[in-house]
Amino acid sequence: MMDLIAVTKIYQQGSRTVNAVRGVTMRIDPGEFVSIVGPSGSGKSTLMHLLGALDTPSTGKALFLGKDIARMSDRERSMLRRNRIGFIFQFFNLIRTMTACENVALPLLLGGNGRSMALRRAAESLDRVGLRRRADHYPDEMSGGEMQRVAIARALVGDPEAILCDEPTGNLDSANAAEVLRLLRDLPNAGRRSVVMVTHDATAAAYGNRTVVIRDGLLASHEVSQGSAPVEKAAVRG
Repeated sequence: MMDLIAVTKIYQQGSRTVNAVRGVTMRIDPGEFVSIVGPSGSGKSTLMHLLGALDTPSTGKALFLGKDIARMSDRERSMLRRNRIGFIFQFFNLIRTMTACENVALPLLLGGNGRSMALRRAAESLDRVGLRRRADHYPDEMSGGEMQRVAIARALVGDPEAILCDEPTGNLDSANAAEVLRLLRDLPNAGRRSVVMVTHDATAAAYGNRTVVIRDGLLASHEVSQGSAPVEKAAVRG
């Protein structure tokens, strides 16, 4: 589904050259939940940006369903991100003047869908994460865990082929983090939807079925999870 082929990413910070990613090759198959682990500055977030068409490689290729992201126009990359990839970030990125339902509906509205249909699908997406009763609440009226579940509902509302998560539990306490991780683990669809999670937390990484370790911009190792994460299911249905 998503491929990085000998990719590098070089940034220029004043007179300093930063080699954020150095010749990484990896593949994310449909239905996988892959955790990318590494310390701060290791290049893991850069890898997520490359996988999610938020950035393009300096050299090498980043492919989404076989298509070279660097060869797409800005509009094509924008449409790819809007329609086929869902993003979940550490700090939720909710609009505080919108209700939970309106926040979830926003990608559909931006895509030209009618308001009534967008709000109906948003309510269904909130139901999947157990928050239909909070649909009319504003972010300031919700806990951190609830806001992150709204963000998950927003990422799901367009039924994307990939969900990319950047430190999704980094701003949560342990109980809310565990709930969010159980939700994320139920998102992959066999042969269709993949989940990629960037984290520095080994406990969070264990919820994936494969862990990729990045150090100094290089692929250090990868391993299949031995099932160390708890197995109880979360509220996601369907």
